Amino acid sequence: MKLFDVYSLFDITPVQAKNCTITDSEGTQYLDLYGGHAVISIGHSHPHYVEMLQNQIQNIGFYSNSVQNPLQNELADKLGAISGYDDFELFLTNSGAESVENALKLASFHTGNSKVISFDKSFHGRTSAAVAVTDNPNIIAPINAQHQNVVLPLNDIEAVKEVVSSESIAAIIVEGIQGIGGIRIPETAFLEELRNICDQNNIVLILDEIQSGFGRSGKFFAHQYSGIKPDIITMAKGMGNGFPVGGILIAPNIKAKKGMLGTTFGGNYLACAATIAVMDVMQQQDLIHNAKEVGDFLMEKLQNIDKIKEVRGEGLMIGIEMNQAIAPIRQELLKKHHIFTGVSGQNIIRLLPPLTLTKEEATLFIDKLIETLESY
Repeated sequence: MKLFDVYSLFDITPVQAKNCTITDSEGTQYLDLYGGHAVISIGHSHPHYVEMLQNQIQNIGFYSNSVQNPLQNELADKLGAISGYDDFELFLTNSGAESVENALKLASFHTGNSKVISFDKSFHGRTSAAVAVTDNPNIIAPINAQHQNVVLPLNDIEAVKEVVSSESIAAIIVEGIQGIGGIRIPETAFLEELRNICDQNNIVLILDEIQSGFGRSGKFFAHQYSGIKPDIITMAKGMGNGFPVGGILIAPNIKAKKGMLGTTFGGNYLACAATIAVMDVMQQQDLIHNAKEVGDFLMEKLQNIDKIKEVRGEGLMIGIEMNQAIAPIRQELLKKHHIFTGVSGQNIIRLLPPLTLTKEEATLFIDKLIETLESY
């Protein structure tokens, strides 16, 4: 049997990884500045993380959500404390797309409406409703297009007001920082106005923090720079440091009913152990502060490089926009200098490293990027 051929792959086979370093099957070591799509938060193979998972699987790895699982309560308590959302409730899922699906479903239950507002260049997942609110027609199949959705320009509050004035809306969904869209940040005034519009019109405000959450921005959630509180927050990626886990945080005014949401694997013992370990390490090593400090250091250095058009981001979620196509630049960084980076479109390099990244590692990247740009 062959694999369904949907991924473009580098000719690299990782076999081991520690902190910010990946080792391939040839013994070559790479600096990981992409974290497998912003997934690696506390560094590859962190000892506490490995120990937590090993200890848990020796006891019990899985049972369904029909029995008591104290790890879910421990996770919820720790998450409430570290995030500042201890008055919210938690529903656990397996992935980002599943988190978005449940957030949109819950918003529709709560309001009785079905139409959703999302924004240009957004990405919310590849499943049914999640991909319908994503601004990429290439990945929206006819069955997805049946969802009721309108895509508006990011930061254009007048466009939002115009739609809300004439239609019944279930939810407005916006990323804390757009990732695939090019590290675009919603303006504070825009988020404040969205909050007001949602309050005035019984609309659920959903902040998609799947990529920008769990400390990556230098705050636990990127939207916390604005001071607003959404009704639902979606999470995944860095939440499990590589173990498949996701979740949504739900405001207290949205009430649960038995059976309205459900999942087989969401909140399983191993997923909980992984997430608890992530939060333990984040606090023990002060990784949110490190993300802010090293991210600011990186962006300051990048802004002084002449051949870079613009640098955007918060913490360790950084976009480097060039005037030219960045494919050959990324290829040289990878093949010659052994540095993994990400991409957005044709001319933006995306940096999403582990939150453990040091200034020394950041400086190495800067030096190699400057050397590479001398050829372009």
